[in-house]
Amino acid sequence: MKGILRYLKAYKKESILAPLFKMLEACFELFIPIVMANIIDVGIANDDMNYVLKMCLVMVALGIIGLVCSLTAQFFSAKAATGFGTALRNDLFKHISTLSYTEIDNIGTSTLLTRMTSDTNQIQTGVNLVLRLFLRSPFIVFGAMIMSFTIDVKSAMTFVVTIPLLSVVVFGIMLISIPLFKKVQERLDRVTLLTRENLSGARVIRAFNRQEKEIEEFDKATDDLMGVQLFVGRISAFLNPITYVIINLATALIIWIAGKQTDMGIIKQGQVVALVNYMSQILVELVKLANLIINITKSIACAKRINLVFEQQPSIEDGQGVNSDMVSSDAPKLQFKNVSLKYDRAKEPSLSNINLTVPKGQTIGIIGGTGSGKSSFVNMIPRFYDATEGEVLIDGINVKNYPIQELRMKVGVVPQKSVLFQGTIAENIRWGRQDATKEEIDEALAVAQAKNFVDEKEGGIDFKITQGGKNLSGGQKQRLTIARAVVRKPEILILDDSASALDFATDAALRKAIRGYSEDMTVFIVSQRASTIMNADQIVVMDDGEIAGIGTHDELLQSCEVYQEICQSQLSANEAGSKNTDDGAHNIVNKDAVTGMA
Repeated sequence: MKGILRYLKAYKKESILAPLFKMLEACFELFIPIVMANIIDVGIANDDMNYVLKMCLVMVALGIIGLVCSLTAQFFSAKAATGFGTALRNDLFKHISTLSYTEIDNIGTSTLLTRMTSDTNQIQTGVNLVLRLFLRSPFIVFGAMIMSFTIDVKSAMTFVVTIPLLSVVVFGIMLISIPLFKKVQERLDRVTLLTRENLSGARVIRAFNRQEKEIEEFDKATDDLMGVQLFVGRISAFLNPITYVIINLATALIIWIAGKQTDMGIIKQGQVVALVNYMSQILVELVKLANLIINITKSIACAKRINLVFEQQPSIEDGQGVNSDMVSSDAPKLQFKNVSLKYDRAKEPSLSNINLTVPKGQTIGIIGGTGSGKSSFVNMIPRFYDATEGEVLIDGINVKNYPIQELRMKVGVVPQKSVLFQGTIAENIRWGRQDATKEEIDEALAVAQAKNFVDEKEGGIDFKITQGGKNLSGGQKQRLTIARAVVRKPEILILDDSASALDFATDAALRKAIRGYSEDMTVFIVSQRASTIMNADQIVVMDDGEIAGIGTHDELLQSCEVYQEICQSQLSANEAGSKNTDDGAHNIVNKDAVTGMA
């Protein structure tokens, strides 16, 4: 909690003034029973209506002053709590943005969403309540006890016994409920995860008629959450009845003792009323304090969960920097040296003993079955994941030496899943480069084979994309994500199975346009289509996390059994024995069966 509270440093003045004005309000509130006692013992006892009216005006004045103090305290506490919540969210979002894929995979997206929203809101509410009530309630409780001693010491001893007894009850229930609130938040994570999956995957769920099953799982998760909440609620519910019983017994004891004192002429009737009022004040404030403690326990549990995110340090650290003297003109553009990759918490490595040298300007095709390690291979280039063994070199320098921002400016990535953001097409393309001109955007769209359909949209590049690109087809989204990467004019372009929604002709036209766009750009094309990577300068065949073969299309047909099987399953003998022409048509140069095919 201490780490979280540092965000209140910017609001020191508000954090001091809010409880100060609340205590000022409490002081005026403590005078009211005394004023009431005087009304009874002086005004009513002597039938002096002027005195009664005068004291009533004093009570109204105390109430107005107390209201002003309360509103002032509320203003300062709200300002401090809101500013605290804003700073916490900003830093949490900033910290999450620094985490690598590994940490985000381990924590989970739904958990991070809960931390950013529900947990942060709970802490913000807790801070607001603490600033307003944490000092006020104890001040009134002990103030009422002190004021009671000014009236009658014997009767006041009831307060001395009652307050510690109530404290034991309140803090005992608090100690039991704190761990349970943590379980409530964990169940809430599960509900958030299911909600997110069902909303994002609504179309898939309906396509497979899984609505009833998903509703059943969601009901089970919410019932589980409700069960834990009810259990915590039952424990917390003991708080009010127990406190009421103790207070009422204490009130009865005060009336009994004070009544005897009145009969003996030691105190007056108005003072007995004042003692009862002080006990009532204690009751109200302890109920407030109990609710405050419940909120504090929730906030502490949420703060611990947020601290766990802050404690999660990125496994990928920024490089020390690279100067021009370190770059060798003779070095290959990219090189993998005995590289292995093992994901966190995985039992077996996903990639083993990867060796590859890529000269500048080459196009590299990567092909293999599902789960063979194709995406893991290219994800190490921009350091989405770091190699656990070996080195990945760009221009002869280990990628770990590059500052991450500089490294990723060198690399343009088109991921498997096309992700677009709400906004215009131009705004989405400028994610690649913020200062891209309209001409550069048009050029990138032309390379990505997206110019035609963009021009047909209302407003062209100013066409509004809805959240997640729901108003675009799969192929259109893929082409826009390619344009977003191309507009950066990267030294290395990675197309991670990013043309799967494109037809063969558009796919071929895209590859031709990319080759003509920049001769110096090194291109990685990850695909499960043999026809997509047939014309690559080098083809890397992946199989179960290892390289099964490296070479051109013709060389691999002769030497790599895995590649032969892929081509045999996808292409006819004529197509497999030839290469695609730039216009996407098949140039049949070999009518015999593919050599070496089973």
